Amino acid sequence: MNPLEQFVVKEIIPLEVNGLKLSLTNSALFMLLSAFLGIGFLFFCLRKKEVIPSYMQSMAESLYCFIQRIGKEALGEKSKPYLPFLLSVFIFVFMGNILGLVPMGFSFTGQLIPVGAFALLGLIVSSLIGIYHKGFSWFQTFMPAGIPRLLAPIVIPIEMISFIAKPFSLTVRLVMNMVVGHILLDIMAYFTTVSGLAGAFPLIFVLLMMIFELGIAFLQAYIYTILTSIYLGEAVRADH
Repeated sequence: MNPLEQFVVKEIIPLEVNGLKLSLTNSALFMLLSAFLGIGFLFFCLRKKEVIPSYMQSMAESLYCFIQRIGKEALGEKSKPYLPFLLSVFIFVFMGNILGLVPMGFSFTGQLIPVGAFALLGLIVSSLIGIYHKGFSWFQTFMPAGIPRLLAPIVIPIEMISFIAKPFSLTVRLVMNMVVGHILLDIMAYFTTVSGLAGAFPLIFVLLMMIFELGIAFLQAYIYTILTSIYLGEAVRADH
């Protein structure tokens, strides 16, 4: 038994164009599933908009209000234009975490490259928004007010490293939590299958771990969205 085997990226549909590999992998497939399931969930919940919301409509509206609170805490009154982006981030990451818990599923949120690329996208978006709002004065981010100009050669590189490290902090935080949880589940599931009648105790532990992992799936999507909103807030706030 190799608990790391569940994180191996495998080709499903091989495709190569002019030496460039464009194969569909299990990671790409589950990223697409995560996106389509998120869109399908919202479409299904809001297919019939009523004054007195149905249960499904209430779920979608509650989710939006939840993201709205996150956005307002980080961006204040300027949060409205960025709520669709934050909602997309939360749903995409949460669906990715959940799909990794489905039997025969694949957790792309346990992979450095897709999560890192998504975090880098968030950093690029927040940077472009900052430049849009403040112009070239946004680059003063790397030279905080009150710092003597004599220290600029030291402060600016440190601030740039700190800025570039943001997507890595998002990536490592999410990936490590997903990897550790899935490995532990895989090991306990193995003990359950090979222990016969004595596997009842590991099975109970596996069920409890599944409930715990569902909570972690939500919590990690929540933390990821909060940190993304904070980075957006830093780019938007005029007093930064």
